[in-house]
Amino acid sequence: MLKVLSNLILREWKMKKTPMIVTAILMALTANVWAGSSDQKVIDQAAKNSVTVAQATTLADETAVNLTGTIIRHIQEDHFELKDETGSIHVEVDDKLASINQLKAGTKVKVYGEVDTHREKATDIEVYKIEILK
Repeated sequence: MLKVLSNLILREWKMKKTPMIVTAILMALTANVWAGSSDQKVIDQAAKNSVTVAQATTLADETAVNLTGTIIRHIQEDHFELKDETGSIHVEVDDKLASINQLKAGTKVKVYGEVDTHREKATDIEVYKIEILK
């Protein structure tokens, strides 16, 4: 009797475990789809909002923008300094978008991203897309 009961409990546990695993997998996949969709939305909005560096530094946090300029230096890890005719600003470029070797000083680029304001440091741009120009 005890063995039959333990088999029933084990079978019930396995049946409940499977939907939980499937749910977790679906949630993980959905999160990636939504993140990609959100990135594309920022890129689409940024494409419609071309600004200068000077203008970008005055905009609200998370404003979608695109800027064209020249990389003047690599600061650290995925941070670079971008300069146009109105000034310079730090841009954060994930290594999945472009490598350090692609973003050498003197490289002309167009970045699409969001203004990122901070309390303790200067405004910068979180880059979602970058085009290397010739």
